[in-house]
Amino acid sequence: MSGRNYLKTTLLLATLSGLLLLIGGQFFGPQGLTIALVLAALMNLGAYFWSDKLAIRAAGARPVSERDAPELYAIVRGLAARAEIPMPRLYVSPSPQPNAFATGRNPEHAAVAVTQGILPILDRRELEGVLAHELSHVVNRDILISSVAATIGAAITYVAQFAFFFGGSDDDDGGGNPFVALLMLILAPIAAAIVQLAVSRSREFGADASGAKLTADPLALASALQKIEAYSRGTPPATVNPSTSHLFISNPFKGEGVAKLFSTHPPTAERVARLRQLAGQPRLR
Repeated sequence: MSGRNYLKTTLLLATLSGLLLLIGGQFFGPQGLTIALVLAALMNLGAYFWSDKLAIRAAGARPVSERDAPELYAIVRGLAARAEIPMPRLYVSPSPQPNAFATGRNPEHAAVAVTQGILPILDRRELEGVLAHELSHVVNRDILISSVAATIGAAITYVAQFAFFFGGSDDDDGGGNPFVALLMLILAPIAAAIVQLAVSRSREFGADASGAKLTADPLALASALQKIEAYSRGTPPATVNPSTSHLFISNPFKGEGVAKLFSTHPPTAERVARLRQLAGQPRLR
């Protein structure tokens, strides 16, 4: 399953790159494409290197000591040792919505945060499953993958905006179809956003599988996800920054119907079904 997720992520990134080449070549040629890529890379470089600080601040999380949270420290220390990575910094967010996230560009700069709302509802086994999932994001370099997707997606948006406001190249002497060009300007950024979010959903499946392997207990994470989903319905709406929603183990902003295309996470039911398969149990529903 892990190999399939990596293949899917690679194909999605290739699709994003192809879309960028298509729209950039259509309107500005290689020079315009290079400018857009440089602008997008500069914008996301800072986010990549300071991702941990930005995400912690956006969540309003505070550092927690081992004396204040001994069980949390014990679980994360054990998982970090199993994953052969340094002990990450630990934080607690005051949010009543049950959730957790990990961030950091590599294991040496990792941070793990849980919300105040998740601690009372999960038992130790379930909490370990959640934290293993989060550490897997760090081990799998998902912040880097997300940054690459964000850079390409932003470049596509820049190219479309420049073409919309300043016009494209006249190298083809106006031979193009203006209606098709206008359609491309509108649809390309939307398509890029959908593919970028699909990358995020693929990485969630990957972290589920890696986390389950780390604990050797897929059903613990499955149970935790079901509890988080159920309790989230009874808590106040998320107050986190939407730009950090892809970091959390459960999407703080729920969507139905077409909105699922723009979700950072796959449906909980599908994640639970895959985890049950990993545990050798039949799928439900």
